[in-house]
Amino acid sequence: MVNILDATGGLNIYCLKQIKAVAMAVDDINKAGGLLGRPVEIIFYDSQSNNQFNSQYATQAFVRDKADVLIGGVTSSSREVMRPIVQRFKGFYVYNALYEGGVCDRRHMCPGLVPGQQVEPLVDYVINEKGYKKGYILAADYNYGQIVSKWMQKYLREKGGEDIAVEFFPLDVTNFAPVISRIQAAKPDVVWSALVGDAHMSFYRQYEATVGKKNIPIASSTFGIGRENAALTPDENEGIILATSFIDTLPTEAAKSWVERFKAFSGESDYVGEYAEYGYRGTMLWAEAVKKAKSVAPDDVIAALGGVSFDGAGGKYTVDGQTNHVIMDVHIAVGNRDGGFDLVKSFSQQPPSDTQAVCDLTTNPNDTKQYEPQL
Repeated sequence: MVNILDATGGLNIYCLKQIKAVAMAVDDINKAGGLLGRPVEIIFYDSQSNNQFNSQYATQAFVRDKADVLIGGVTSSSREVMRPIVQRFKGFYVYNALYEGGVCDRRHMCPGLVPGQQVEPLVDYVINEKGYKKGYILAADYNYGQIVSKWMQKYLREKGGEDIAVEFFPLDVTNFAPVISRIQAAKPDVVWSALVGDAHMSFYRQYEATVGKKNIPIASSTFGIGRENAALTPDENEGIILATSFIDTLPTEAAKSWVERFKAFSGESDYVGEYAEYGYRGTMLWAEAVKKAKSVAPDDVIAALGGVSFDGAGGKYTVDGQTNHVIMDVHIAVGNRDGGFDLVKSFSQQPPSDTQAVCDLTTNPNDTKQYEPQL
């Protein structure tokens, strides 16, 4: 197994816990006897938030390391750099991340949320239960932000809301004063955030110091996945609305036990979060597919993927063989003053509906496209 993630660089806030969670999953697998009678070995590369390294290390994974599986990538751009390399070497790739959906590729498995699982229920909650119809959308200026903002617009319009503005910001932007002024002038009911990375955390600080969520709330598809909640003040974190597949405080024994085990394994006591749990669930789903296939060969594992399931910290995860995405429980949560989130409501076993609408790997096994929503 080769794991490529950002241990350093501007996007490492998403990766540091996941690196440890993948290692913890492998440790658990090996303590249980390994796979097919052999221990699993991790080779780790630090991609340093630089897609040149994602390309270099993904190639090394298959040419030099002879990897049975490549696990890694945090941004959609890093995924799209590595996917063609996986295709070229006929490998298998597990992308443990929330993303904008639509990737149809039998050599790619995504255990994270896609818009049909996350953005749609979040928009529905914000419009129909909170009554916030007029939305002002802020998004990171790369393929994730550009595409997920379209999903936000699509679902807002379908559910009776209105997208009054959409703005994009490069990943290194830290000054949000101009857009905050425009938000104040536009007077939306809610600000939608698909901002990404350490630099964009400045938005939440600057927004609370000026507009304030008590005046215009924030709903987000990305907040918390980089553990921004653990870095912000109670005032800055409180009240941000999100949809997620895992928070540390899910009221289940599985969640409580996993968080405790992760903290013991990592030696860390702070908030763990969804991206760490993604790494664990993705590794364990790959392991279950290996057991089912009785082989680590990528084509054998791919053939075995459909219907593979794992009972994890966030509930049951099942691979949808039509898309190689994962059916999972989804939760609406709100930031609290303790640096975490309060659960509001849950939806059981949500399918990756947006990707199912455009992808059928059973009928078209050679498809490698990423599909985008049409507005």
